[in-house]
Amino acid sequence: MFKIGHVEISNRVVAAPMAGVSDRAYRHMAQLFGCGLIFSEMISDMGLIYGQAKTRQLAEHNGDRPLALQIFGSQLEPMVKGAQILEELGADLIDINMGCPTPKIVKNGEGAALMLNLPQAREIIREIVRAVQVPVTVKMRRGWNDEDKTCIELAGIAEAEGASAVTLHPRSRSQFFSGHSDWEMIKIVKKNLTIPVIGNGDVWSADDALKMMEETGCDAVMIGRAALGNPFIFRETAELLEHGHRISPPTIEERIAAAYQHLELACSYKGETVAIREMRKHLAWYTRGMRGAARIREEINRATNRAQIDSILNHLLSY
Repeated sequence: MFKIGHVEISNRVVAAPMAGVSDRAYRHMAQLFGCGLIFSEMISDMGLIYGQAKTRQLAEHNGDRPLALQIFGSQLEPMVKGAQILEELGADLIDINMGCPTPKIVKNGEGAALMLNLPQAREIIREIVRAVQVPVTVKMRRGWNDEDKTCIELAGIAEAEGASAVTLHPRSRSQFFSGHSDWEMIKIVKKNLTIPVIGNGDVWSADDALKMMEETGCDAVMIGRAALGNPFIFRETAELLEHGHRISPPTIEERIAAAYQHLELACSYKGETVAIREMRKHLAWYTRGMRGAARIREEINRATNRAQIDSILNHLLSY
């Protein structure tokens, strides 16, 4: 167990915020499979202020704890007001996105673009910390380009202004998700801070997570793309980090059972029509590498109701 501010977290495994992925059903699956801390996908400050239904839906939860709700924006007052709304909606932690590399985000001075404006970043962190009662965290990248190491300064600013933890994905904004993440930067940031540091980037297995913690000294490991269609990685990682035990990879039957469970949750939260559409990518991830995976994806993408999806998954069990 470790703590971020006053929030106790049962283990050192964290589910990354991923746009279009980290919805209520995904987060619930992560927690069911042993994840210690779950993050929402990034939530627009202006969408919250204007009461947009789709924006507020991103913050919906069913009591899964602890829950970090991540906010993005670039202007002080909307960011502060948005953070207060997220606190009212039940956030255990407020996470400030200062790492998203997507062009439509950075062109507005949001996400990773805040690493180019440290005075603004400082003010946003300071005033959000003052405005809410829950711990505030900051997620960042290494910097804007391959030579940039702004994360060292920004992490120091975050701690100085009252943030309770930082998450570092040590790729530059220009890398997006290509190349390799520079774990050495996590080690440097951790040495410079007293607050918890969560490492993120290139963790594809429980062994990768253990290696990251051993090499960098980080307090927890955030898992993103490796968990797509694979919630088992949370349980595997928690077991290895907490108890030193390695768990066997899931069988095909276990993977399909997890896919069914995820689909059921999505249908219960969003209704069958919306859930089937949004679950197509998840189901493709769950069935990745299985016999006839390409054909399965085509069938899933044509499916329009639960009965069709059930038939496809049941057929997999007959192989």
